[in-house]
Parts: sequence; structure tokens; C-alpha cells
Amino acid sequence: MGLDPVCKMEVNPASAEAQSEYEGVTFYFCSRACKEKFDREPKRYLDETDLAQARAERAERNRKA
Repeated sequence: MGLDPVCKMEVNPASAEAQSEYEGVTFYFCSRACKEKFDREPKRYLDETDLAQARAERAERNRKA
């Protein structure tokens, strides 16, 4: 599970309503509205900790695959 960076809702990547890539990391969203807000201002919703955590989660998923 991941967190929608806009509304902080838990999102399953396999069933996410939308996704967007930012700085090499894919983020998943509960709705198109959250994705559109993120795409307009990604830095508003992320800090370096968020990016580091997302990269670590992606690396973990890749190791398990």
C-alpha cells in the first residue's frame, strides 16, 4: 500500500485511480482530482522525506519481484 500524497489516503498501486511520475518515482492517487492537484504543484505535497520513502518502497517492491 502507498499513500496518496495529496489527501494521504491509503492507495493500492494495483487498483489506484491514477498515477503520476515525479523525479523518477511513481505516485498513486485515489482519484483523478488528487492527481491533477499533484501534477500542478508536486512540491507542495512532497518533501525530501516523502521522496526518499517512495524510492525505498519502490526498491523494496523491485527486490521482491
